[in-house]
Amino acid sequence: EAARPLGRVAYEQEGVFIHSSCGKNDDQDNLIAGILRVIEKENEVIVDWRPSDDTLDNSNILCAGKDSSSVVEWTQTPKEKSPRGADRPSSYEAEWDMVTTVSFKKKPHSNGDATTHANGESKWSFLFSLTDLKSVKQNKEGMGWSYLVFCLKDDVRLPALHFHHGDSKLLIKCLEKHVVLSESPQDKRILLVNSQNKSLSQSFENLLDEPSYGLLQKLKKDPYTATMGRFSKVTNYIFDSFRLTDPATHRRPPSEMADFLNDAIPGLKINQQEEPGFEVITRIDLGKQPEVSRREPVTAEEWAKNMDSEGRILNVDYIKQLIFKGGLCHTLRKEAWKFLLGYFPWNSTKEERANLQKRKTDEYFRMKLQWKSVSEEQEKRNSRLRDYRSLIEKDVNRTDRTNKFYEGEDNPGLILLHDILMTYCMYDFDLGYVQGMSDLLSPVLYVMENEVDAFWCFVSYMDQMHQNFEEQMQGMKTQLIQLSTLLRLLDSGFCSYLESQDSGYLYFCFRWLLIRFKREFSFQDILRLWEVMWTELPCQNFHLLLCCAILESEKQQIMEKHYGFNEILKHVNELSMKIDVEFILCKAEAISMQMMNCKELPQAVSEILGLESRSVTPDSDTGDDDSAAVLSCPTSLYQSITAPVAAANGTRESSQQAAETQSLTPA
Repeated sequence: EAARPLGRVAYEQEGVFIHSSCGKNDDQDNLIAGILRVIEKENEVIVDWRPSDDTLDNSNILCAGKDSSSVVEWTQTPKEKSPRGADRPSSYEAEWDMVTTVSFKKKPHSNGDATTHANGESKWSFLFSLTDLKSVKQNKEGMGWSYLVFCLKDDVRLPALHFHHGDSKLLIKCLEKHVVLSESPQDKRILLVNSQNKSLSQSFENLLDEPSYGLLQKLKKDPYTATMGRFSKVTNYIFDSFRLTDPATHRRPPSEMADFLNDAIPGLKINQQEEPGFEVITRIDLGKQPEVSRREPVTAEEWAKNMDSEGRILNVDYIKQLIFKGGLCHTLRKEAWKFLLGYFPWNSTKEERANLQKRKTDEYFRMKLQWKSVSEEQEKRNSRLRDYRSLIEKDVNRTDRTNKFYEGEDNPGLILLHDILMTYCMYDFDLGYVQGMSDLLSPVLYVMENEVDAFWCFVSYMDQMHQNFEEQMQGMKTQLIQLSTLLRLLDSGFCSYLESQDSGYLYFCFRWLLIRFKREFSFQDILRLWEVMWTELPCQNFHLLLCCAILESEKQQIMEKHYGFNEILKHVNELSMKIDVEFILCKAEAISMQMMNCKELPQAVSEILGLESRSVTPDSDTGDDDSAAVLSCPTSLYQSITAPVAAANGTRESSQQAAETQSLTPA
């Protein structure tokens, strides 16, 4: 018996026939009964049809011709033939190797007989990887047996498969777990494959785990496993670039690239034509970037002095300004992050917060009990919960394992990470778990050192980040368009260069935006960066200005060395763990000041930064006119904080260590 492809059988249907036109009478089809399977392997998904007798000879694999429903035979040329034996095992891999090197020839029908085994059984069979599927054609409803025709890339069409025992809808549902199918505008019977991999979770895996050029090597070697599919269909273009033999002669013109991107991510066209609601940004002189410095982290003493006797924060704006300019000393984070993330209301008393924690503790453990009490038998019938658990277990075992809080086997930190993510699936079952979410939870749990507090802070953080992980990726699309708009205002020449290298859509910023720079900075630097961003100062979308600051810092090297598409991607990936967080925070703040002080700031930029309601354009950065901008905190306040400061690229001595170790008990 011929070896079947190894892997999990996700779909199996008997009574799936090929109606060949090689019967004894011209008007009579020869029916060949077979079994159709969809097989999930570790690195790919295979669609496999073979005759019911399952005694296939590898030398005959059949495929439909382009111009008719007749049969074309896969045949090996003499030099491609290899002996069947110990060095050529009868296995799926051997079959697939053979299929990828075969040539076509028209199957002869002169004698009117199908190719048969000695016992008279048909030898026809075919299989293909879903990465090679281009479209699926269905029959009209009510037209006899349900049938499907698979069309592969390069317009190779397989024989029609007729479903004598039931319809083909279950197969379509199975395929839709792995690829995105949409109706062709020209023919509703044709379903077009829009993405090679629908699994958002799998799409994050390789992106998040490849800080270096190894990502490119993986893509070249195995584009199916490394594909980022639903995460960013834009990356399909990467595969095109790898297949090009001469980039200089095959480079896509920018207008064609924009069309490609619009197909890949609906609604995303970058810098090629005016976006609805967005302006075409022309060259504007923003003036010189001001010098910006940062202060020491907020101390426990400063925090306690800003609380009244009942534990209320006295001046919320002022404490946010201090945090924006210097971050927090570590002993404060456990308390202050709860306010910054919205778990604790800023105006709450200590007693009110204690009551809130008690209620939230009860609520958390009720949700935790929901998944803890699911029996093995129940879970077998709940594929979504099973999938969530599998992904979480996989991710937890590789999240921040070099951090002492998570290192080693059977680490309690890992157990908490797992349990919080499983409970979040009960809190938001529609979203569930998507790869990358463990990266957002890890620092929060590290700081909180408490399961319940970490969960509710994570819930608040996910409220901000939710759109990044939704299947339609609307949040990511919007941020990329906004980032492109800001970068064009900041440096239109650099934007034009990136576009000339097919990089104008800023694909390389996806990981930065998706998990808020978590893989770009050291663990301790991320704690600082996140708490600064959570102040929501000095404007909306400050994280996009951080992206601009990093890109502007790398502009000189990218342009002077004439980096192309692959080199830009490689260079940006290799910035991971090499970026000075204090320098970038200073630079991003300076960019914000440049833009907010610009007298001719485009409306699109004003809206992105949350300045759309400003009535007077600031003339300088002194901030004397409080009506200059309507912000959550006026520009003048966060700029005028007087405290020990340090240059962006300097090191700071901690003169407040004693204060940092003081108790947080309010005076």
